[in-house]
Amino acid sequence: MTVDIIQKYFTTLTEEQVAHFKALEGLYQDWNQKINVVSRKDIDELYLRHVLHSLGIAKIQTFNEGAHILDVGTGGGFPGIPLAILFPNVNFTLVDAIGKKIKVVQEVIDGLQLENVKAIHSRVEDIPGQFDFIVSRAVAAMPTFVYWTRGKIKKDSSHERKNGILYLKGGDLEEELKDYTTVQIFDLKDYFEEDFFDTKKVVYLPQKFKSF
Repeated sequence: MTVDIIQKYFTTLTEEQVAHFKALEGLYQDWNQKINVVSRKDIDELYLRHVLHSLGIAKIQTFNEGAHILDVGTGGGFPGIPLAILFPNVNFTLVDAIGKKIKVVQEVIDGLQLENVKAIHSRVEDIPGQFDFIVSRAVAAMPTFVYWTRGKIKKDSSHERKNGILYLKGGDLEEELKDYTTVQIFDLKDYFEEDFFDTKKVVYLPQKFKSF
């Protein structure tokens, strides 16, 4: 699987964005040999399973210039780095509690010379400031994730959609989300035709300030 799959679904990329996406494969293959942050099976399908999956969030939500996005439990830099390439005028903060993963993320950021991303080795509870949206890839059940990130979302929204959480999840979410009456679930199979996305979803949970 090559970078062509990204261009298939995102047809207005600049030359610089295409170059950045192309460079991801070499950077991750090189660093993954030193510090295993992506499974060996997945590294061969990096663009499908990691890059395009991350960009599923962009099919649901476009971020305004100057917005601040927090990627919690970023692991090897997903979904934050692909989103930062797609939205070069948006500020991304990528957080993970595992130091070796953040080391790889920082090396990828440096390798791409991305100026709109910072990587922090920390627990999300210790991160200062507030953000327009929090993004993540299934690092915990939603109630746990909401608890971790309480107080981190700005009250005033500058986007048409209310500030909140955009969460990449898969499988049956009924039990996990039963207590969230305002949640919206978007099936990625409606946007991407590959079989990989048959059970993949973006979960949007708008912030309810009185309950956090």
